[in-house]
Amino acid sequence: MPKDSLPALLIIDMQQGMRDTPAPRNNPHAEQRIAHVLAAWRAAGAPVVHVRHISRTPGSPFWPGQPGAAFQADFTPLAHEHVQEKNVPDAFIHSGLERWLRVRGIEALVIVGVSTNNSVEATARSAGNLGLCTYVLADACFAFDKRDYHGTLRCADDVHAMALANLQGEYAEILDSRQALALLE
Repeated sequence: MPKDSLPALLIIDMQQGMRDTPAPRNNPHAEQRIAHVLAAWRAAGAPVVHVRHISRTPGSPFWPGQPGAAFQADFTPLAHEHVQEKNVPDAFIHSGLERWLRVRGIEALVIVGVSTNNSVEATARSAGNLGLCTYVLADACFAFDKRDYHGTLRCADDVHAMALANLQGEYAEILDSRQALALLE
């Protein structure tokens, strides 16, 4: 595939603050899979976008200047890779992400990161609604235990699976990291 038609890899919220959460989560090997996909994207010369959440809530671990807002060491952007800051779960809202992609002729995205039912799902929904060919890597995202509307505690695997089900077909295609590497060929 020509480099100008390769999908962009969006790595969402892989920041220090995500390492410190006490809530149980799923996909314990997601970071390793994300790092593997990132290495493949870099080797292919494909576009990489690092999305960083910067909170507007004082005291948040993602408040500007707090250690939690920094990228995890394995996901530190290279000088030529794009960094997109966001203040809400959806990386397209109040940001220049869509314009950055369109100016470069990027029409496809591969989304990884955290959390599946929050920033990953919100960003993938917008990407799909914007007409971008969107892929979410099920094994390179993770979620946390969460109570549903009725107060029932749902395990992280169930939260993750439901978020992926919400996206499949209508907004995105759900792949695993191995399948995503074929997109670079």
